[in-house]
Amino acid sequence: MPRVMSVSDSVVVALDPASVYAQVSDLTQMGRWSPENTGATVPSGGVAAGTVFEGHNKRGAARWTTRCVVSAAEPGVRLAFRVEAMGLGPRFVRARIATWEYSFEPVDGGTRVTETWHDDRRWPKPLADLFDRVATRGHVFADFQRRNIATTLANLKTALESADR
Repeated sequence: MPRVMSVSDSVVVALDPASVYAQVSDLTQMGRWSPENTGATVPSGGVAAGTVFEGHNKRGAARWTTRCVVSAAEPGVRLAFRVEAMGLGPRFVRARIATWEYSFEPVDGGTRVTETWHDDRRWPKPLADLFDRVATRGHVFADFQRRNIATTLANLKTALESADR
């Protein structure tokens, strides 16, 4: 079976696209919704295409930092960034890892937020499968990320809609 290289899911949030985008594009707050990301260190002034930032992550007892580059920042429409390096301490290993994308579509009742993960690793399938099963305790990354995305979107919807009241 070929490797699944991209997964996504959507949720409707009862707010306008600009408001949802403003929250999601504040990457320092991503830890409020994500089961794995704990936030980010972003240069002052927010995100724009080309912005480099560090994402902070945890999975069980493991902690690591990623270096990311914003590839799209269209307020109310789309936010995307590439994970281009990762490290366990002050040193980073450059590697194509993943691209994350959030799209914001106006719909009746609010905004359809779609979160998409693209696997940018160009590893042979047997090597990727072995790494994935070790890193995710028995899963391939597509399945692991599918669950993470569903959790993130559910948490985002709950947090933004309850804050709006």
